Amino acid sequence: MALSTLRTEKLDLRLTSEAKQTLQRAAAAAQRSVTDFVLESALASAAETLVDRQNFQLDSERWQAFVSALDAAPQAHPRLARLLQQPSLLEANVAAELNAGGAG
Repeated sequence: MALSTLRTEKLDLRLTSEAKQTLQRAAAAAQRSVTDFVLESALASAAETLVDRQNFQLDSERWQAFVSALDAAPQAHPRLARLLQQPSLLEANVAAELNAGGAG
């Protein structure tokens, strides 16, 4: 991260005293400010989290299989279709409660 980049946004967070002390000790050990240490650590973690969700690489055989799967017509799943037509347990419970409350 370039130090010359102007920081215009602010992010506040709540943490325990122990967590704050740990971050302060780690920042001091790295000879960084707590802000720089937390920001750099958070950005590294964010990049690691996002890397598999942004790009993936396939060899040509797997790429062709992937494209074919995307281009293929959707398959019918009758059991799934039936399941989605039924009310969920939550919906059934709410309906039962409404019926019980409305009857009394």
